[in-house]
Amino acid sequence: MPRYNAPFEIHVHGQVPLRADVGFEVLQETLKPLWKYAGCRSLSDGATSSYEDEPGIKFDAGDHLLQICWTVAGDEDFRQTLDEVCMNLNEIADTGAAIEVTFYDADFDNEDEAPSGESRDDFLMLFVGPNPAAIMQVQRDLLVQDLINMMERHFDGSELSGVVAEVDKLFAKRFDALVHSLEIGKPPRGSGGGHGGGHGGGRKPRHLH
Repeated sequence: MPRYNAPFEIHVHGQVPLRADVGFEVLQETLKPLWKYAGCRSLSDGATSSYEDEPGIKFDAGDHLLQICWTVAGDEDFRQTLDEVCMNLNEIADTGAAIEVTFYDADFDNEDEAPSGESRDDFLMLFVGPNPAAIMQVQRDLLVQDLINMMERHFDGSELSGVVAEVDKLFAKRFDALVHSLEIGKPPRGSGGGHGGGHGGGRKPRHLH
């Protein structure tokens, strides 16, 4: 059932390319932890976001694409739901994809009445994919994009090939270590370069997608 007076509004945002054989019924089961958390009985009922201007959870069958721009009221226990959903999505994802999750402290929603002290806002960047290589590829791409965006303030883009090459070496080393150790686990939360936020600090603007 809906969570009243929940400490957070939690926004989930991302696009996940799906295998061509994945249909609505499979996707509904895959995303069951999300719509169950929202207190709903099906994906169709749970796909609607708390905010009317957000498209919610959409399945584009033609392009085999899951699109999420969805907000739900919740607590820290939503992190367990995210773990379950990411593990499920690994089973049906066609390529690697990033999912952004933002926890907005509900007590700070109204700035005029916001309590003193630091907000409990938090931001996670999660990754899913059919295999570790696909996950690392999207991690690599995001990191390169962040680095180039930051460094182009000071250098011409043509000067940054060496930086990109070093990033590729780091990911190649990580992948080799993963293969040799056979420790195929999920990537750490919050990685992804400048997309991270952490606790406190300036609030990330809502609905800027």
